Amino acid sequence: MLISAFILGLLGSLHCVGMCGPIAFMLPVDRSNSFKKVSQISIYHFGRLLAYSIIGLVFGLVGRSLYIFGIQQQLSIAIGILMILLVLIPYKTLGKYNLSKPLNKIISKVKSNLGQALKKKTADTFLTIGFLNGFLPCGLVYMAVFGAVATGSLVQGSFYMILFGLGTIPLMTSAIYLGKFLNQAIKQRIQKAIPVFVIIIGVLFILRGLGLGIPYLSPAPIVEMASSAIECH
Repeated sequence: MLISAFILGLLGSLHCVGMCGPIAFMLPVDRSNSFKKVSQISIYHFGRLLAYSIIGLVFGLVGRSLYIFGIQQQLSIAIGILMILLVLIPYKTLGKYNLSKPLNKIISKVKSNLGQALKKKTADTFLTIGFLNGFLPCGLVYMAVFGAVATGSLVQGSFYMILFGLGTIPLMTSAIYLGKFLNQAIKQRIQKAIPVFVIIIGVLFILRGLGLGIPYLSPAPIVEMASSAIECH
């Protein structure tokens, strides 16, 4: 499940370049000093990972709270179904429902602060830009958040989001260095692969929730495992 977070970030990073690419292109990096440029880009990515880790921590806590109520398996199945539905439902239909509307004021504040940070060249600028960038609304981030909730753990939820962020780094870094370097054919192939992989992750979450007793893929519930151990004893 954790590996799926990295692959989701890796495949989805093309979407990230499309959404956050303008921010990456506008980074006030020092182009005359290669070492300094690498350091600045690394700090920018660290800021994004920090934001993702906090998001994962919060939603991992949500998942943990639901786990305490004993509905972890049902939650995993529900999230898997939701991920698949979000991919299959036409974008135009989803566009009618602005799910981020309640957070518009916060998002506007983040964008405003981000715009101000892009104008500066101080030491902490790149950390600030990366951190704020991580909180911008993004469909792929929402998918990763679902995964963080399904982990049912603060630590694993945070780690899930960090792995997702790590997956986005290669293409985002390439975008900073090379600009618009992917041709349209490659972009279309990757874009087609993203929903397929999201559906695969959704199926994995459903299998995990079903607890079919398949090692690693669909392990039996802890209660069942404990009962079996008592019977064997």
